[in-house]
Amino acid sequence: MNEKKCTELLEQHNIKPTANRIVVVKALARADRPMSLSELEFDILSIDKSGIFRALTLFREHHLVHVIEDGSDGVRYELCMSHHEDEDDDMHVHFHCERCHKTFCMEDLPIPAVPLPEGYEMHTANFVVKGYCPDCAKP
Repeated sequence: MNEKKCTELLEQHNIKPTANRIVVVKALARADRPMSLSELEFDILSIDKSGIFRALTLFREHHLVHVIEDGSDGVRYELCMSHHEDEDDDMHVHFHCERCHKTFCMEDLPIPAVPLPEGYEMHTANFVVKGYCPDCAKP
């Protein structure tokens, strides 16, 4: 994703496109899977951990990232390709490999509808399937 597209994505979510925020968006866009804070810190050497975390927190508040809890005592972040600041319209299933500990997006698998009891209102959902990825499942 080039700088212009990163800027447009930030602006669509009502986030001021600063240099650091653009760098974090680029890192998330080039990743082929959701990234942890430590993975992003390793990938982005020009911004310290607290700067990356501040950007991710802001992105989360504006629905620019999905936060995936994959059961590994941490969270992972991926760009939300929704075009709304107020809601996520691209929620999908994720797969967590129990051997290599990578989490993958299953973008073509929407999260199944969950009929909630009356009075409950869903804002987001986290659907993670666990097992072995194709590389780890090979004999």
